Amino acid sequence: MFTERSLSGELAAVQAAYAPDALVLNCERDFETLDSAVAEQLLLVTDSVDPLSFDPSWLPDDAPEALQRFAGSDLTVGMPGDGGVAWTHQTDPPCVFVKPRLETSPTPFVDFLVAEALVEVSLDEPEHFLGFFGERYPEFTHVVGDRLGPADTYQLAAALYDAYLGIQTRAAFETWAEDYPELYDAWADAGERLEPRLSDLAGEVARGQTDFAAAAELACSAVKHDLDLPAPFAALDTDAYREHGADYAIQWAETTFEKLE
Repeated sequence: MFTERSLSGELAAVQAAYAPDALVLNCERDFETLDSAVAEQLLLVTDSVDPLSFDPSWLPDDAPEALQRFAGSDLTVGMPGDGGVAWTHQTDPPCVFVKPRLETSPTPFVDFLVAEALVEVSLDEPEHFLGFFGERYPEFTHVVGDRLGPADTYQLAAALYDAYLGIQTRAAFETWAEDYPELYDAWADAGERLEPRLSDLAGEVARGQTDFAAAAELACSAVKHDLDLPAPFAALDTDAYREHGADYAIQWAETTFEKLE
């Protein structure tokens, strides 16, 4: 099911610079999550598999099934919303998974997604928002629960963590113009394509044309591209968020929803 992906040129150089021990694997089939049934197959290409598990009290009773499964003791790699590339530290060495859905995508775009995952692997941050919020996740769900259902709460939490990672990965991407110009151009191009979608995002939310969680997902994905974000999402692109993490995210959510009432 997994075969090592051949890397060359700038992408191979990024791997050597940021995550030299990581495996980049092509996947035989698409997936939203890879569950425990694939553990034995991963052991064919890795040295060991050490599944994550989390305190079940961190999850509300109405948490989406995928999140409940991720929090359990069985191996779960990737989550809904991860897109065409996923990564994990639950294996030794860490792995980056490239899904078949990207086969028809432009090579520069795919290479950037893989490079982004390699940078994220190097950060030694949690691979999912549940590890980011930790024991404070119930507090987060309580803050947003009166306005958002379980699915939108999940989407918002994922978006907030995407922004937190984006502040850090952007610091790498911004330095790539000279050493990895093709990857830098792909990063810049992705940002340029995203920018027009931000221009009236606040208005779309106010008019009910875009759900708040969907708007957050879009805005937070722009953080790694160093784009100007509309209120209230601009407050997430700050050094304070980088320093205070989940505490800041919960305070931002509380303040934001109070203003929306």
